[in-house]
Amino acid sequence: MSKQTDIAETEQPQVVNLSQVDVEKVDAELVRMHQSSAQLISAEDVELSQSAAYQVQADRVAGTGAALAFVHAYDVSMQNSLSGMVRAEKISLNGSAGAVVAGSVDFGNAYAGVVASREVKGEKIESFVLLAGKVDGNVTTIIDARGALIAGLVGGLFAGIMLLLGRMLFGRK
Repeated sequence: MSKQTDIAETEQPQVVNLSQVDVEKVDAELVRMHQSSAQLISAEDVELSQSAAYQVQADRVAGTGAALAFVHAYDVSMQNSLSGMVRAEKISLNGSAGAVVAGSVDFGNAYAGVVASREVKGEKIESFVLLAGKVDGNVTTIIDARGALIAGLVGGLFAGIMLLLGRMLFGRK
């Protein structure tokens, strides 16, 4: 059985370079990964190339050909990458994302499930739900803010009518 020890902050590595390895946790100022995977990455700067990570917490994340489940950072730049949930102040994405929450999003050729941002810019944006204050670019979306409002109103009206009919038909006399 291995014994875990706590490493003092001054003893933590400043730069970690990983190539073709699988690790559980990485904690450093700069993390560079090439063809590797990690469960948890905590760093100021993270650079991933053909790598995967489950959870990333950093100031800046840059990925090329990366697969990331959960990202929480200030600045995220992903090229030809796939992500589940990205939360950041600034995001530049060329690839696919399940959910994006940001202050500013710049999409290249991107596909996203849910996007919530103050400002969205991009060449070609395809999303399921897009909630944004300002949108610049070619957007294809299934449900935008107006569509979500209309769907909610119609759904509420339908549910109200069903409850009213149910009371009329099956109510106590």
